[in-house]
Amino acid sequence: MRSIWRGAVSFGLVSIGVKLYSATEDKDIRFNQVHVTDGGRIKYKRVCSIDGEEVEYRDIAKGYELPDGQLVVLTDEDFDELPLATRREIEVLQFVDQEEIDPIHFEKTYYLEPDGPATRPYVLLRDALENAGRVAITKIALRQRESLAALRVREGVLVLHTMRWPDEIRRPDFAFLDEDVAPRPQELQMAEALIGSMTGDFDPAEFTDDYRVAMTALLEAKQTGGDVQPLPETADSGAAVVDLMSALRRSVEAARGGAEEEAPARRAPAEKATAARKATPARRGAASSPGDDEAPTRRAARKATAEKATAEKPAAEKAPARKATAKKATAGKTTARKATARKATAKKATGTDEQPAKRARRSA
Repeated sequence: MRSIWRGAVSFGLVSIGVKLYSATEDKDIRFNQVHVTDGGRIKYKRVCSIDGEEVEYRDIAKGYELPDGQLVVLTDEDFDELPLATRREIEVLQFVDQEEIDPIHFEKTYYLEPDGPATRPYVLLRDALENAGRVAITKIALRQRESLAALRVREGVLVLHTMRWPDEIRRPDFAFLDEDVAPRPQELQMAEALIGSMTGDFDPAEFTDDYRVAMTALLEAKQTGGDVQPLPETADSGAAVVDLMSALRRSVEAARGGAEEEAPARRAPAEKATAARKATPARRGAASSPGDDEAPTRRAARKATAEKATAEKPAAEKAPARKATAKKATAGKTTARKATARKATAKKATGTDEQPAKRARRSA
């Protein structure tokens, strides 16, 4: 057994350390609500009646409705300020005869075990109660609730019965109590004789829970006949979050990998354009005048600028790069035409124009 409470029994100047254990347990066969078609568990959500949203445990407080319809909300901090939260004492109030306590007051039963070196005073209280034939009436605070309790001896162990407060016991208010009904003497005599014939010593082991026995037999028959099914697999909310995060992470990695694969393909056209630009100035240089010293310098500067811009601009700016290249090519052609014109002018000036000589020979 596992203790559910730890404290001390105190009467007078005596304090006895004890541990509290549940003396009873439920043997009922419990069922879960399931979907009849697939066996899935039926679950309930904590939903606010006003906004319809699901509410987390941390956002739930306790509310008390006043008779006038108003609401008082209490939080965990409010409960922590109450003295019951830290009280760990079973206070003995008085000793009475057990026959004076109506069993209707009994609620739940607990065993008390001496805690550590408290065995000697524990045994002292136990023997004193047993010899006196008395029951101790006490107070105890369990689960944020204060209760009356009867402390007695059973099989060498102190047993604590929590009790209902007097105002928690309902009064029987039935109409037949006001009626004047009296059994005949012969009927009463026969009833008393029947009671006498059925009188015996109480042994709880002689009695059985017939419903539980029948239900156990039914479940065993179902299992033996193969009328069972495996528990359905349900998606855990935590696992769903992990799977979602994994899927998102894989998507990001795939997107990055795709961008890295597309980058070389995007760089290829830019590299080809750069190579073409490198070859174009060379051809222009062949058509230029040997005496033109300024043109190669300008072409070299434009080449360096174009290569630097191509290396720095991202693939998304390919269109502006192509426009700039077209403008530079047009400017290069214009320069080449100007250079050719200057060359022709120079030939005419030096008398090296071959066209008049050719025309003169054709005329002869």
